Amino acid sequence: MPVKITDIPKEEFIYEGSAACPGCPATSALRMVLKALGKDTIMVVPACCTAVIEALQPKTSFRVPLMNVAFETAAVSASGIEAGLRSQGKENITVLAWAGDGGTYDIGLQSLSGAFERRANILYICYNNEMYSNTGIQRSGATPKYAWTTTTWSGKGETKKDLVEIIKAHDPAYLATASVGYPEDIYEKTLKAKGIKGPKYIEILAPCPPGWKFPMNKTLELGRLAVETGLWPLYEYQNGRHYFTGVSRQLLTGAREFKPVEEYIKLQGRFSHIISPQINQEALQDITKRRDEYWKRMRLRIKMEEELDREG
Repeated sequence: MPVKITDIPKEEFIYEGSAACPGCPATSALRMVLKALGKDTIMVVPACCTAVIEALQPKTSFRVPLMNVAFETAAVSASGIEAGLRSQGKENITVLAWAGDGGTYDIGLQSLSGAFERRANILYICYNNEMYSNTGIQRSGATPKYAWTTTTWSGKGETKKDLVEIIKAHDPAYLATASVGYPEDIYEKTLKAKGIKGPKYIEILAPCPPGWKFPMNKTLELGRLAVETGLWPLYEYQNGRHYFTGVSRQLLTGAREFKPVEEYIKLQGRFSHIISPQINQEALQDITKRRDEYWKRMRLRIKMEEELDREG
């Protein structure tokens, strides 16, 4: 049975009064993650928004041990801590690398790839706000095509990197996608990852009010719309098989129709140049076409996986 909000522990591991922006998706997501992992957790945080959200010494907003590391070293630092704990016989502690998309898609990719190739027993979570938010809203490898940033004034011209496919090539012990719009799903997938040994990766879509230019009370709505329009699928990947979850499962089977992508992008100021003063139909059609092609590929992939299972 899916996790209900009443199933989630009430104990908090993030104190009130952090340095997060109002409506911050990273804080909302991390609340669920730490509720699932519990007190026996050590966090590794590279340069990102969370390095500021923690608050300043000598005070902190988090109730678990945390180490701040260089931008490119989240995964390798986490794997080193895990190896040290293991050498002491302390294998009941989860080592969590918690990083943004800049430190995951781009600057930290080599570290992440190496740690996963070595089969490090860590949980790596990327909270993806699709830009370098903490350093001034610059484009990242995760920034979608057409999105405004301070370095793509007329909209990004390139498609975003498909990082989860790169992670799949490393044969992770567990991989999942999630969205801040579905906190129960974040909790459930993190709890599952906690009980699996080996390299685990979860990517959480984290709509950012100042960077995406939307009102701070719309964070969860944007997180849900990304899923409902099919632009951010929710699934798990384990042992070479995909398992779509929640709304995305309904979209995959046809039990639910996709919402128009326009409903999602019209709420974001970063796409205002293709929405007003009139809709750029070519851009809208391109986004929709890419979405539809993705789901067509995934349906074929799921069908192939099911056939392989039947063959034994």
